[in-house]
Amino acid sequence: MKVKLASSYGFCFGVKRAIKIAEGYENSATMGPLIHNQNEIDRLKNDYNVGLYENLSDVKPNDTVIIRTHGIPKNDLKELKKRSEKVINATCPFVTTPQQNVKKMSEENYSILIFGDENHPEVKGVKSYGKDEGDVHVVLTKEELKDIKFKYDKIATVAQTTRKKEIYLEIVNELILKNKEVRVFNTICDATFENQDAARELSKEVDVMVVIGGKNSSNTKQLHSICLENCENSYLIENVKEIESKWFENKKLCGITAGASTPDWIIQQVVESIEEL
Repeated sequence: MKVKLASSYGFCFGVKRAIKIAEGYENSATMGPLIHNQNEIDRLKNDYNVGLYENLSDVKPNDTVIIRTHGIPKNDLKELKKRSEKVINATCPFVTTPQQNVKKMSEENYSILIFGDENHPEVKGVKSYGKDEGDVHVVLTKEELKDIKFKYDKIATVAQTTRKKEIYLEIVNELILKNKEVRVFNTICDATFENQDAARELSKEVDVMVVIGGKNSSNTKQLHSICLENCENSYLIENVKEIESKWFENKKLCGITAGASTPDWIIQQVVESIEEL
């Protein structure tokens, strides 16, 4: 089986940075999963004894606690610093930006709109920086805008860093048509753009497409969705164990891409396995 990798894939800057931070603090713990890739979290646990806290109440005064790449809500951060004197912030800088955008614009009496998944930890963190969380609204489609009542006639909008830019543009256009003033912050990160564009182009030329990444990873699911637009034989896997040989029957060229939280060692295992089919 011939394999072709996308021109841009895998670990983004924020994830590389967070992994390096975690490797530098053995016997520490992360507040929530550091990244959305269980295989890499297991590696950090096994090689560096980096544990995982799901609840603030688990934190003890002498613990070294690393904040996940997605960030945490503002009040959780305050509470965490009360509980432990050693808090290491591994929040991706590209996630910190929409947090600060929301803080600044809400203080200037703008209603806030976030394009993203309300249940995603990144969005929960960004939303918490609004002065009035009741006037911080979250949507995934432009159709959802009709149900929103903004407090002010000035709107500021940010996006979850891993969403599709085309849908964000639709939402922004709808806002501009119906509101007096709209401030738009393009907070979808460049790595997401590049990986999505590369996956889109590769999926047009291959017989089968494999997307490698966590099943709970937003950016990986977006990549899979994009690949399906051009290649109906597109599959999302977390590791080499999930590959099914029947996917490649009567196929000649397999394209491979990977989410921003997928380590190179997993990608290499998948490539080698498929090449042997």
